[in-house]
Amino acid sequence: MTFPAVVDGAGRVMDQIRLTGLTVRGYHGVFEQERRDGQDFVVDVTVHLDTRPAAATDDLTRTVNYADLAEALAGIVAGEPVDLIETLAERLAARALASVALEAKVPGGPRVDAVDVTVHKPSAPIPLTFSDVTVSVRRERQDAGTRAVLALGSNLGDRREILQSAVDALAAAPGVRVVAVSALVETSPVGGPEQPDYLNAVVLVDTTLSSHELLDTCQRIEREHGRERSVRWGPRTLDVDIVDHQGFTCSDDDLHLPHPHAASRAFVLVPWLTVDPDATLPGPGPEALPVGIRTLAACAPDLPGLRFPALTPLRVPA
Repeated sequence: MTFPAVVDGAGRVMDQIRLTGLTVRGYHGVFEQERRDGQDFVVDVTVHLDTRPAAATDDLTRTVNYADLAEALAGIVAGEPVDLIETLAERLAARALASVALEAKVPGGPRVDAVDVTVHKPSAPIPLTFSDVTVSVRRERQDAGTRAVLALGSNLGDRREILQSAVDALAAAPGVRVVAVSALVETSPVGGPEQPDYLNAVVLVDTTLSSHELLDTCQRIEREHGRERSVRWGPRTLDVDIVDHQGFTCSDDDLHLPHPHAASRAFVLVPWLTVDPDATLPGPGPEALPVGIRTLAACAPDLPGLRFPALTPLRVPA
């Protein structure tokens, strides 16, 4: 499986170190003979990082030591048996990120944004002719309590109650803790067909989820609140967009981070200011410095139409 490229904060595609074909005897599987006799598993791993500091200094501590990584992964394959190769792939990915985190504590050490792991089980007990069985996973770097900024909006139904229900659903989601909820703002629609005005809020969360896992959670909550995607820029019961995930950058078919329109939307920037006035977003261009959201809000084209409705503020769930 080929995953989309990982890009850094400047929009550059990150370099990759690949270890492929690591073959180790393991005893994983649900059948007794698999646990007793074992079989060969093959592991491919790709580490996404910036190799330029290592290249410039010729210093091993500024890159990933792939020999050490190979030994660590081999130890997991040969170690404690599990029933599923999905579980094995998850453990290998977690160990790869942990190895990188230890190395990154060295001043000037590597910062790895993601790892891709594929586990091959070519001798799987299938009574048919086949060449291989694989499970592939991508796991992104996560610091403890990674901060994410979510933008919520609604222009159908009881807008305030829908937004409050969405905040409650976020607080109940595994791996998500709601930290702060902004003031409510009201604004006219931007683009799309004629439709009612929007009620908007920003929610700060700490999460142990990856960016794509958080996206899945947001989209699930949208669906649970009747969100339909039949008309582009059309009215909706609920929008839950990821604006920023602690500086992580991503650009694929499903997710763009930071949100490509956030820097020009007052209905995102102004409520965000009420809970984190010192926040920044990347400026335009690959070498631009971050820009404060206060500065961005002052220049947002929809700022004159922003209103603060006389509604009870949203509450932060206990």
